[in-house]
Amino acid sequence: MTTYLLRRILTIIPVAVIVSFAAFMLVQLAPGDPSAFFIGEDTPPEEVERIRAELGVDRTVIVQYTAWAQRAVTGDLGESFFQRRPVTEAFADAFPVTALLTLMSLVIALILAVPIGIFSALKPGSIGDRISTVFVFIGVSMPNFWLGMLLVILVAIPFAYFPAQGFNDATIFTGMQSLFLPAVANGYAQAAIIARMTRSGMLEVLRSDFVQTARAKGLRSRVVLMKHIFSNAFNPILTVIGVAVASLISGSVVIEVVFNLPGIGDLTVNSIARRDYPMIQGVLLLSAAAIIVVNLVVDILYGVLDPRIRYD
Repeated sequence: MTTYLLRRILTIIPVAVIVSFAAFMLVQLAPGDPSAFFIGEDTPPEEVERIRAELGVDRTVIVQYTAWAQRAVTGDLGESFFQRRPVTEAFADAFPVTALLTLMSLVIALILAVPIGIFSALKPGSIGDRISTVFVFIGVSMPNFWLGMLLVILVAIPFAYFPAQGFNDATIFTGMQSLFLPAVANGYAQAAIIARMTRSGMLEVLRSDFVQTARAKGLRSRVVLMKHIFSNAFNPILTVIGVAVASLISGSVVIEVVFNLPGIGDLTVNSIARRDYPMIQGVLLLSAAAIIVVNLVVDILYGVLDPRIRYD
């Protein structure tokens, strides 16, 4: 396991380099100039050049990337053009909301998906299985922002129990209350995917000989289900959960805009509108780093949860 872990960590290095370069270049290739937000129509040319030099956008792209990457290695992602504070500080202020939203979305997805997937696998072709199929089709077809707007119209406004916009961090309860509808909108699609994978994995294991042997020994149905069937079908489900976390992090960008939440999504959208290069690049890099870490944790969990896997 130690050898695999070291090898897996080493593979992160080239991935991080590629992601950082892509994040930097995507912002640079966008049309426009960030200095345009700081100058007027009658600004003298020498003043324009001074502002461009102050922002650091007067140099070539390669020189800018090299300087930015060297600072990024030390944890310095630059200073926001508009907020006039370090990018890491702004990210640290916004990340807790996004992290809590992602966690709640994942919990809701698992609460919905796992029981539905298990029931569908145990009763294939039943009415419940057909209903779950409709649940899956709607989930993978419906955009999360559209579901979010539906929840605002149908739930938040008529009943006024869950806020339609904003984040109330007065207490843990009010914070979770503010994030419940966004989490449902963000987690529904992933619940559908996890439910379908749970069903497929369970059906494959149900056909195995060792399951029939366990039942022939007279073991209780619950023991056979959890110890022999679900545990052996969990690895593919774990893979989907890892992908789901990455999707939930990216999906929160749109959901936070719909529900006006002060998270990474709101920070990203505002930075794009202002062409705040350091903020956009820093948020993209840190979000990608979070996804890379999630994938690494999932890979490690394979060896921890499944004794059949021996990476060494």
